[in-house]
Amino acid sequence: MVETVDENTQELDDFQQILKHIENEDNFLLSGGAGSGKTFTLVQVIKKVIEEYPTSKVACMTYTNAAVKEIEERVNHKNLNVTTIHDFLWDNIKHFQKELKKGLIDLANDDEITRIKISDTEVPTDYFKDIEKGIQYKEYLRLAEGIISHDELLILANHMFKTYPKLSDILKDKFKFIFVDEYQDTNELVIEIFLDHFKLSSKSNIVGFFGDAMQSIYDDGIGNLDNYKGEEEGQIKEVKKEQNRRNPKLIIDLANRLRTDGLTQTESDDPNAPNMGGDGQLKLGDIKFLYSYDNDIEKIKNHLAWDFNDVKNTKELNLTHNLIADKAEIRNLMNIYNNDGILNYKNRIRRHLRDNPIEEDLSEKTFGEVIDILGSVNPTPAMQRFIDENQELYETARNEIWNVFSKIYVDKDQLLDDKKQDEDDENKKGSKRDALIRHLYKIETNIFLYSNKRYNEFLRATDYRFSIRRIEDKRILKASIESLINVGEKTIEEVINEANENGVCLIDDKLERFIIDKGYLFNRVKNVKYKEFQKLFIYLEGLTPFSTQHKTKGAEFDNVLVVLDNGGWNNYNFKNLFLATGSESVLNRTQKLFYVCCTRSKEKLAIYFNSPDEAVLTKAIEWFGEANVIAL
Repeated sequence: MVETVDENTQELDDFQQILKHIENEDNFLLSGGAGSGKTFTLVQVIKKVIEEYPTSKVACMTYTNAAVKEIEERVNHKNLNVTTIHDFLWDNIKHFQKELKKGLIDLANDDEITRIKISDTEVPTDYFKDIEKGIQYKEYLRLAEGIISHDELLILANHMFKTYPKLSDILKDKFKFIFVDEYQDTNELVIEIFLDHFKLSSKSNIVGFFGDAMQSIYDDGIGNLDNYKGEEEGQIKEVKKEQNRRNPKLIIDLANRLRTDGLTQTESDDPNAPNMGGDGQLKLGDIKFLYSYDNDIEKIKNHLAWDFNDVKNTKELNLTHNLIADKAEIRNLMNIYNNDGILNYKNRIRRHLRDNPIEEDLSEKTFGEVIDILGSVNPTPAMQRFIDENQELYETARNEIWNVFSKIYVDKDQLLDDKKQDEDDENKKGSKRDALIRHLYKIETNIFLYSNKRYNEFLRATDYRFSIRRIEDKRILKASIESLINVGEKTIEEVINEANENGVCLIDDKLERFIIDKGYLFNRVKNVKYKEFQKLFIYLEGLTPFSTQHKTKGAEFDNVLVVLDNGGWNNYNFKNLFLATGSESVLNRTQKLFYVCCTRSKEKLAIYFNSPDEAVLTKAIEWFGEANVIAL
């Protein structure tokens, strides 16, 4: 929702500072804490430069396709180009095929670039000369065929802008303004393009960054721009956005104790800000630090007495999807995508063959034959336990053709990625969902829309729309979708086939290719009950009381319960957060994640810590106040 701003507020002061930097042709950074309205200011700046520079084009980059759509809806103008960062970079280098081919070969032959390797020997300069479609950017990686994916795109784009300053000339001529939203999550390679490689061009343009260093919770993001900030010519000019429009007083105070970058948030001086009460005073809010020694979450929820079924206003935040899998009832799918010891063993063998190549042609061998040929490459104890518990599955895998089986890549993001991607976004690369999950998502979208009486949207979504020519066709469709709704104990395979046979959702080339290329994976998923996928659907759509702490970044809820459980993840340590000990990188990562979680709440915040020691409780009292630290 777009916030209204009075002309005398601090928001307008921030805005005017940015306009001054634009007037001086300075690159700038808007730093704002959680709930400060950074996106609002970004939109205002975009509108203003379009108004002031009517012949200039504006590029705005953000992280997800959902964020792209949000900004496009707020500013609809022909001079504005809103994309994800990956799409922006690809759009501006994809036509230079000769340079792309040379760049990939140079990188493949660079021993320091470990992510781009085509063969163990030096790649010849004419390696890509016979590739008909040229270098392509897709969801998957096939370097030998000239197909790059997300990570390789960043490396290649950085190399291109560093090697060919003319690219920066072209881009600066095309876009006078480049704005980067959520800059802290942007890869350092991208920042180098805009702040280092752009300097190789004598042309001018303005790059503006919007974000919050304390919300940099992804390891591949730059985190901050401290190395580039300053008041000297050529350095980035920082504008601080210190007012908080979302959180009540107690949460603002807690957030300020957690910040480590010197930015202190204050209450908004706009009486209409969401966190202001009807009397014009900042809401006080409610914070609690709850603890017990029996790890009973239900006891905690009973104490809070919140309506956790009110999923729009109340959320329980856990660190990992794995901790949520049982609560959300998606354990079988989670295990298939995140815990397959046979595929892990296959990857172990692939790594061995990469590091110890053999002369024998393995392409037509089965997985079992490859294991027998190598002889000495044994599974780890964890892999062996999985194999012992799944002997029938292991025998099936042993009969898979190595050339196909070895290429199966499975990752939980293919199951759980929630970056929106509809049919209109097919050319965009924001979603990591695989073809099977996308197809199931399409089926469930049909069921969900019809079940919620959103009939017009349903008619636009169903593949059967192309067959509707008379009233009778609509009656057939009604019977088909209502039959599909009653999934009962049907398996995923049964629902896929039924949706295809009745025309509601047709099996397409992508799913057929998935079944051929990833038959082992499909054969595992197809036997799962479809109702489990429905649980996954409502979880990813934000319709459950649960969410991961990462997934909730950017969202806000009235009531937030944060469960401090590392879940066996060594990248975070909540106990050390309270003790300020341990690895500095783990401490910083945990503190930022905790900051993000706490600042999601608009009314009430509760933290649950199982079995804390006295030192943790001492710090909890310092942060939350003695009256708010409660044993249950």
